[in-house]
Amino acid sequence: MNKGKKLVVLGFGGHARSVADVALACGYVELHFVDDNARNGESFLGYPVTGSVDACIGNDYEFFPAAGDNRKREAQFVQISKLGFPVATLISPSASIGIGSAILSGCFIGHHAHVGSMARIGRACIINTGAIVEHECQIGDFCHVSVNATIAGRSKLGDYSMLGAGATVIDQLQVCADVVVGAGAVVNKMICSPGVYVGVPAECVNRKN
Repeated sequence: MNKGKKLVVLGFGGHARSVADVALACGYVELHFVDDNARNGESFLGYPVTGSVDACIGNDYEFFPAAGDNRKREAQFVQISKLGFPVATLISPSASIGIGSAILSGCFIGHHAHVGSMARIGRACIINTGAIVEHECQIGDFCHVSVNATIAGRSKLGDYSMLGAGATVIDQLQVCADVVVGAGAVVNKMICSPGVYVGVPAECVNRKN
């Protein structure tokens, strides 16, 4: 719990609302949103939305990268790190975290998500509401496991990859970096080439170079 602390949320898109919900549940008492498109005097739940971090410097804030897009979230994470600000990690009180698991800085673990024993979650990942990352899975940096998606035991998800809502990766498989698995798709074999994969079983519909 982070009772009494303040949080700067970088971004003000849809995912930032989920971040606010979990942050408040974790005991943060003050939020400040920073977004390039902020309008003068804008607020959310009474908390300010501004276009600059200047108002937050020196005010005992932690910082959190809240872009839903993996590459944008990486850029936010790098920006925070270069400025020397403390990077928060948000884990919902209703999430379950297994023994021996490792969750790196800047991660978001949503309500009712499950991270199994000995799993590893890379930097600034989103494990969204109700998602399951089972035992001994390895999730790369800047990944997004969407709502109610499941990655079964001992599987690997490469950097920048995304599992859509309700998608499934069966056990002991590897999914390489820069893969998007569509909503409801089922991955039942290794994915070794970046691209977009959809269907049951998942097949590539847009291969990346």
